Amino acid sequence: MGLTGRSLVAAALAGLVASPALAQLQAEAAPVAAVVDKGDTAWMMTATVLVMAMIVPGLALFYGGLVRTKNMLSVLTQIIGVASFAMILWVIYGYTLAFGDGGNAFIAGAGKLFLAGVTADSTAATFTDGVVIPEYVFIAFQMTFAAITVSLVVGGLVERLKFSALMLFALVWLTIVYLPIAHMVWAANGLLFNWEPAALDYAGGTVVHINAGVSALVGALILGPRLGYKREIMAPHSLTMTLIGTGLLWVGWFGFNAGSALEANGSAALAMLNTFVATAAGVLFWMLAERALGHKASLLGACSGAIAGLVAVTPAAGNSGPFGAILLGGIAAFVCAWFVVSVKPRLRLDDSLDAFGIHGLGGIIGSIGTAVTMLPSLGGPGGDDYALGAQLGTQVIAVVIAIVWAGVGSAIAFTVAKLVTGLRVTEEVEREGLDLGEHGERAYNY
Repeated sequence: MGLTGRSLVAAALAGLVASPALAQLQAEAAPVAAVVDKGDTAWMMTATVLVMAMIVPGLALFYGGLVRTKNMLSVLTQIIGVASFAMILWVIYGYTLAFGDGGNAFIAGAGKLFLAGVTADSTAATFTDGVVIPEYVFIAFQMTFAAITVSLVVGGLVERLKFSALMLFALVWLTIVYLPIAHMVWAANGLLFNWEPAALDYAGGTVVHINAGVSALVGALILGPRLGYKREIMAPHSLTMTLIGTGLLWVGWFGFNAGSALEANGSAALAMLNTFVATAAGVLFWMLAERALGHKASLLGACSGAIAGLVAVTPAAGNSGPFGAILLGGIAAFVCAWFVVSVKPRLRLDDSLDAFGIHGLGGIIGSIGTAVTMLPSLGGPGGDDYALGAQLGTQVIAVVIAIVWAGVGSAIAFTVAKLVTGLRVTEEVEREGLDLGEHGERAYNY
C-alpha cells in the first residue's frame, strides 16, 4: 500500500529535520551561548597566583637585596604593606572604576562599588566570542596588576620614605593615576582601546611599567637624594637575595604575560615563549653593555637585564614573534644599561633602585617597539595589510598620554602625602636605618 499525502509530508519533514544542512542553519541562527571553560579558568587562577608571587616574595626580595642592611626590612614591609592596601582598595572601588559598566573614555562607572552584583555565576569576556571566565577570577587577576604596579614605585623611593607617606600616596595615586590609565588602555570603552588603530599593550607596558617608572622618578625628585648620595658607598647588601627575587619575578611573569591572553590558547603559548627569550636576551645584552662601557659583566647587571627584557616584552608578549621579542629585549637592556651605568651617575637623580631607568625607560621602548614587532617579517601577528606608520603613531600617543598622566598625577599624590605626613623620615632615622626607626625591628640580628 502506498504512502498517503499526510505520510509523505511527515516523511519529508522527518528527513529535513535529520538533514545536516538544516542542523547547520539552526546552529548558525541560534546565538552562541557563553561557555565557562574549566581549562581557561584553571589557567587564569594559576596565572593570578603567579603574579602574586612576583610581588611577595619576588619584588620584595629583588628590591630588598639592593638596599643597605639597615633598610632591608623596611623594603619588605613597604612592599607587602602597599600591595595589600592596593588589593583592599581594588575590591572596594578600584575594579568598578577601571572595568565597571558605563562611565566614559577616562573612567568607568561606580555600579560595581564593593563588587555589587558580582556573584559566583558572573562572567567576564575573553578575546574569543562565546568564551568567558568567572568574573571573580578576572577581578583577582587585575587586582594583582594594581598591587604590583604601586609596589614598583617603591624602587625609586627606598631608604628615605616614611611608611605612612607611602600608604597615603598609594591611596591617592591608585585613584587618580592607575585606575584611569588602566581604563583608558584596557577597558572596552577606554580612550586608547578605541583609538584608531587601538593602542597595543598586551600586559602592561603603559599601564604598569611607564606608569610606575615615571611616578617613581617624580617621587625621587620630590623626595631628594638620600643622605650621603654620591659621597658614601651604597652598595647592595645581598645580591644573592636579588638573584632569588629575579628568578621569582621571571617565573611569576609567565602569569603576568601569558595570563593576559585570558585563555589557555596559542596566544598564551606565544606570550610564554616570548617571556623566555626576551628575558634571556636582556640578561646577555645588559652584560655586553657593561663590557662596552668599560665595566665587568656583573650579576647585578644580569639581574637588571632580565628585568629590562621582561619589561620591554610585556606590551609585546602576544604581539610579537620570538625573534622580534629577542630584538626588543636586547635593545631595551642595552639602552637601559647605558642610562643606568653611564647617564644616571652624571645626574643628581637618586632613583634608588632604577625604577625609572628600567621600568620607565624599558616600558617606553617596549610600548613603541611593539608596533615594529607586529610586522610579519619579524614573525609578528600583523597581517598583510598591517599599517606600521599608523600603529607607530598610536603607540607614541599612548606613551605620551601615560607619561603626562602619571607625571602630573603622581606629583599630586606625593604633594598630598607630603602635606599630611611630611613624606621623608628624619635625618636621625635615615642614618640609623628605617628598619629600626620606622618599624622597630631588624632584618638581621647579628
